Amino acid sequence: MALPPPPWWVELLLVLQLLLLLPPPAVAESDDEACLSNLRRGLMDPNGSLRNWTSSNFAAPCNGFTSYLQGVTCNNGRVYKLSLTGLALGGAISPFVANCTNLQTLDLSSNQLEGPIPPELSDLLNLAVLNLSSNHLIGSIPPQLALCAYLNVIDLHANLLSGTIPDQLGLLARLSTFDVSYNRLSGAIPVLLANRSGLAAGLPRFNATSFFGNRDLYGHPLPPMRPRGLSVLAIIGIGLGSGLLSLVLSFTAVCIWLRVTEQAAMTPCEEGKISHLMPDY
Repeated sequence: MALPPPPWWVELLLVLQLLLLLPPPAVAESDDEACLSNLRRGLMDPNGSLRNWTSSNFAAPCNGFTSYLQGVTCNNGRVYKLSLTGLALGGAISPFVANCTNLQTLDLSSNQLEGPIPPELSDLLNLAVLNLSSNHLIGSIPPQLALCAYLNVIDLHANLLSGTIPDQLGLLARLSTFDVSYNRLSGAIPVLLANRSGLAAGLPRFNATSFFGNRDLYGHPLPPMRPRGLSVLAIIGIGLGSGLLSLVLSFTAVCIWLRVTEQAAMTPCEEGKISHLMPDY
């Protein structure tokens, strides 16, 4: 059952929060060379897949619509697609990727990348596809990604991301694919992502498969927040404590019973001794 659309002021508040995330002007310089050279510097390439990522090729990465660099696609002399998927690359994603200001697709999926998702990716205003899935990325999902208004795809599944899902991502009107499954995310699923059909007619609503595998994530389309149960250690502790208490109480009851029984057994004997010592009248 679909949730009712959120009040208008919720979206307004998110827009205001998003404006506060706007970077200073001209943070990212239009420089594909700096983008590619710094990205390469931060990556480990055990299989030599990036052997042609050299300084000479960085100086002129594009020749019209072609490029000599593995995984780079150009359009009118500018890098517009980076696809380095399944190359066993390690290291971290350089924030200088934001210098590829014409980039429309960034696909670094199925590698062994570590570290956080750079919030500087928000400078990629033309970005339509962001796929960083199946890596070892940590930290939170940058709310600044909501500044990439053309994003159609955000795929971050199978990482080690933590924290909450930013509410601001629900403002991405073009978003058609959203997958954060199998991470370590927590908290409530943002209403604008759980029930996108409330924003405008025809927009998709992301189903539960987009959020599976996050133990502490809750809310539609996942089940509501579960009451926190006792841990295994707590249950064992309670069991041991109650068992020890029962043992003490049982031992105390036995001691009292023995004491009472002993006193009852001694009473006739003592009376006999007293009556024997009393004089006859």
